[in-house]
Amino acid sequence: MQRTYDAVIIGSGPNGLAAAIALAQAQLQVLVVEARQEVGGGLRSAALTRPGYLHDVCSAVHPLGVLSPYLRTLPLQEHGLQWAHAPVSAAHPLDDGRAVVLERSVAATAARLGVDARRYERLMQPFANAAGPLLRDLLGPLGLPRKPLLFARFGLYGMRSARGLARSLFEEDAAQALLAGCAAHSILPLSKLFTGAVGLMFLLSGHATDWPVAAGGSQSIAAALTSYFKSLGGELVTGQRVNALSELPQARAYLFDLAPRQLAQIAQAELPEGYRKRLLRYRYGPGVFKVDYALSGPIPWRAAECAQASTVHVGGTLADIAQSEHAAWQGEHSERPFVMVCQQSHFDATRAPAGKHTGYAYCHVPHASDVDMLPAIERQLERFAPGFRQLVLQRRSWFAADLERENAAHVGGVIAGGAADITQLFTRPVARFDPYTTPNPKVFLCSAATPPGGGVHGMCGYYAARSVLRRRFGRSLPGSLAG
Repeated sequence: MQRTYDAVIIGSGPNGLAAAIALAQAQLQVLVVEARQEVGGGLRSAALTRPGYLHDVCSAVHPLGVLSPYLRTLPLQEHGLQWAHAPVSAAHPLDDGRAVVLERSVAATAARLGVDARRYERLMQPFANAAGPLLRDLLGPLGLPRKPLLFARFGLYGMRSARGLARSLFEEDAAQALLAGCAAHSILPLSKLFTGAVGLMFLLSGHATDWPVAAGGSQSIAAALTSYFKSLGGELVTGQRVNALSELPQARAYLFDLAPRQLAQIAQAELPEGYRKRLLRYRYGPGVFKVDYALSGPIPWRAAECAQASTVHVGGTLADIAQSEHAAWQGEHSERPFVMVCQQSHFDATRAPAGKHTGYAYCHVPHASDVDMLPAIERQLERFAPGFRQLVLQRRSWFAADLERENAAHVGGVIAGGAADITQLFTRPVARFDPYTTPNPKVFLCSAATPPGGGVHGMCGYYAARSVLRRRFGRSLPGSLAG
């Protein structure tokens, strides 16, 4: 390491790496410091069960990685990143043996929705027709939208609760369940305002691209970002845990790709006590309980369409999913949890030996839960894939504390950067005109605790870098966003 830098970034998750690249593109001298030996934060993969089975430790399926207005501008393919796209994005099995499928075509998706087909098309086709500009507006801080009328239309639907939106728009279980499963990515009760927006955004992403996995594991995304960053002259140090800002080299700006609690601890001598207290009051919301599987074959879904999806939303009806998500928010554990299932090995042969498969499943649980949800998860899998347990060669369970040990930013097992309910949706982590700044002009936050929140899109890092360049160097970021 040299003695001084223009910017030092603490944490090498997708947002930290995106910020580092954006600043390096602006010809700044940038250093990234990572506590672990491996870069990537939630973008890591490992042999967690048996040799030859490659599992994603945290993030698994990456529609927003492909659609990210910033990541799309980077030459990541030249640095080794390849996407493996599933035939369809998401499937949602129902108890009667059917499955609702989120396909690239709005019309094809609607065709499975019975009497709600026309309603679904009228809802989603206008958004799908302008997916790029709309996603660019949605994946950023508050500002003037590129398509104000369409954005306003999206807002009129999206500001509602997912449960209320589904019930008002659709008559039958299939369409209601499809929206509910996508909205459950919010990790909020489906009765909360603006959960409708999360559901609509995930539906929109499925009409903009087929949800992919990264060939070779999610670690391949971090490897490509790191390779490109180094090609720009950036420096990276791993295995160095930062306990205080004074441990770092001199720099004109410090960017934290960490949780607000970590920022408050590491920069406590450099931040006003009142601001630190506000950071410590930041609410993280429910965590997750996760299971990784080595399987002797593909998951035996009763509905064959599920085998074609990179993600399967296992939870049943809107009422079932709403009950599960409400329970986690209230500090309770659902007996029939909503389960996210990812099937990377179906579309990426590097994940398992020939003829074998990996499985990836998690459910939402109360913050820092220590309850074993494995039996409940497997009951749900057997509900829609009878005989699943017979395929299990080995499994590894992750409690909330395990996830936090793997990545300190996952406070209490929280994987999405903190609760994004109405009180923190637009003011994360605290209410400031520029959410990436702090009262110290040299200290910035670039993690998923800033807008637009969780997901492997790098946009929190991009917008934080833009703020750094403007406030500390009086410049604008070069280039323009895709969309």
